[in-house]
Amino acid sequence: MSEWGDGTRCVRAGLPEPKPGDPFLPGPVFAAPYHLDPFQGPEASPNGYGRPDNPTRRLLEAAVGELEGGDCRVFASGQAAITGLLLTVLRPGDTVVLPTDGYFPVRAFATNVLEAIGVRVLLVPTVGPYPSFEGVRLVLVETPANPGLDVVDVAVLAERAHAAGALLAVDNTTATPLGQRPLDLGADLVVASGTKALTGHSDLLLGYLASRSAELIEAVTTWRTTTGAVPGAFDAWLAHRSLATLDLRLARQSANAAAVADLLAARTDVTGVRWPGRPDDPAYPVAARQMRRVPGVLSFDLGDADRVGRFVETARLVAAATSFGGLHTTADRRAQWGDDTAPGFVRLSCGAEDTADLVADITAALDAAPPA
Repeated sequence: MSEWGDGTRCVRAGLPEPKPGDPFLPGPVFAAPYHLDPFQGPEASPNGYGRPDNPTRRLLEAAVGELEGGDCRVFASGQAAITGLLLTVLRPGDTVVLPTDGYFPVRAFATNVLEAIGVRVLLVPTVGPYPSFEGVRLVLVETPANPGLDVVDVAVLAERAHAAGALLAVDNTTATPLGQRPLDLGADLVVASGTKALTGHSDLLLGYLASRSAELIEAVTTWRTTTGAVPGAFDAWLAHRSLATLDLRLARQSANAAAVADLLAARTDVTGVRWPGRPDDPAYPVAARQMRRVPGVLSFDLGDADRVGRFVETARLVAAATSFGGLHTTADRRAQWGDDTAPGFVRLSCGAEDTADLVADITAALDAAPPA
């Protein structure tokens, strides 16, 4: 698949060999138990019991693995994937480096669970400065960071981590595997929420982990089987179906984000505009080298919570919602969820609406909701 373009890869990823009379993508297989061979038991078939075994799930894993460039395991949610990674790799006495400006439930998990079992947690901004990695077991970064959208050079960080004997994991949620492939840049593991742009229809929860290390994949698989953190067959099928349009969706979302970022940057009543695709963005130099495309997520500040509310209430094409990467444009005031952001900070996820319509609607909404 590597010689094909992004659209072709997305459409074809994970599909079985064509057979006359079969569908392109087989329907979901709903099963808890399967028929077992009376003599060989589960050794005779890849399907023995629904928690570790499901053919629909395996097709999705093949698809995501093809796009990320590694072996993949899917989980019931992004949080299940990332906590599964942390608890698989880390042991009491280990040290982990986590981002101060990444997804806040990961920091909460580190404080409430990892530190309680004796794991030392170091919190570092995405752009550093990073401490020495000597004695560190795992470095986890989220790039672009959510919600601030800073970007770190994965190849440089991988070299530093490996020189010290540490593993590097990259949260690829915001970028998706069409935006960047961290495994190609030297990362040991990729973890992500497939709930967001990867599946993009705001109708399922999904997480995944990918790696080229058979040892790490085996350990993660054992963890998932033991804890039961698997997605259902229908969610796996929905995700695989939705994956086929990822290239198309990202193209429109990125174009919308570029236009909206230009609009916001030109207004005097909006501050702190961030989108790594703009040449004047602090993240642009690294993003331009590292990323194949920039996602449709941007951020800015409207000054206070009340103005954010008035802006979203007035807009016709912007919904208040706490996710991103979907077909519909959404705005999220991150301070209300516990992020260390200003009261008027907004993460805007551009959907697949017509660019001209979205720009006009945001312009009208900002005009109708001036600063107090």
